[in-house]
Amino acid sequence: MEFFKIHRDIPFMRHALVFNIVSFVTFLAAVFFLFSRGLHLSVEFTGGTLMEVSYSQPADLTKVRTLVAGLGLQDVQVQNFGTSQDVLIRMPVQKGVTSAQQSDQVLAALKTGDAAVVLKRTEFVGPQVGDELAVDGLKALAFVVAGIMLYLAIRFEWKFAVAAIIANLHDVVIILGFFAFFQWEFSLPVLAAVLAVLGYSVNESVVIFDRIRENFRRFRKMTSMQVIDNAITSTISRTIITHGSTQIMVLSMLVFGGPTLHYFALALTIGICFGIYSSVFVAAAIAMWLGIRREDLVKATGNKKDEDPNDPNAGAIV
Repeated sequence: MEFFKIHRDIPFMRHALVFNIVSFVTFLAAVFFLFSRGLHLSVEFTGGTLMEVSYSQPADLTKVRTLVAGLGLQDVQVQNFGTSQDVLIRMPVQKGVTSAQQSDQVLAALKTGDAAVVLKRTEFVGPQVGDELAVDGLKALAFVVAGIMLYLAIRFEWKFAVAAIIANLHDVVIILGFFAFFQWEFSLPVLAAVLAVLGYSVNESVVIFDRIRENFRRFRKMTSMQVIDNAITSTISRTIITHGSTQIMVLSMLVFGGPTLHYFALALTIGICFGIYSSVFVAAAIAMWLGIRREDLVKATGNKKDEDPNDPNAGAIV
């Protein structure tokens, strides 16, 4: 199904170098923020006690921090959660103090400032569990990357595998860069969103790569740049339909899903936007720089005559 059809190929690859430079600079900025600021890891990764309290009026975070600091707790994170009345407090593990005792102490201190404060929930994750979750998350990411490269190398060609995995890692690092720059909480749902973006982004790359392979069979006199431009242009309608409908769903989670789904949907939103960009201006461009040719994808044949693109057998495997 096509909402519209573009009859003239858009010269995407003519500007590939410029877009690749922009991508490289963005990638370096994301890496810089990851190393300089780091990820704001949730207690699922770091271990400790998490408290969510609610006030009858907008909470004064400065006052809350002062009250908690008065207990002698170090590295306590205090922030609004969902609304200005809800406050999320993260505390590291204290030696010789249980999570229940720690939350009781903090709640008692908060009540000295506002007796109407209400404890909504408290959670504890041990540091060993946090370490295991972090290691398992990195293993999952590594397996996904290896699986994608193997799949693309078998289905297409190693140049496509290298191009696609660079583009996908570009998306992942930029998502992490956003979370590091704005210090958004990086939790297990966000990790799940990052892994989902990997699969989602590679799907768009596969669609374009498949059309490139088909075009090499149909248009034998086209250069590699022309073949790639035609492949991207001919799949634009599909891209708009697929990504547009997905983005509407993700935005609905972001707006109406509440605090639980907020950062999960935010990571998906960033990933979808950059996934479209990377499939066109990163993956396809890198494949072009690597010198993808008709001979890499189509076996040699004795017939040197160009196929008519209107021939129903033009796309047949040779």
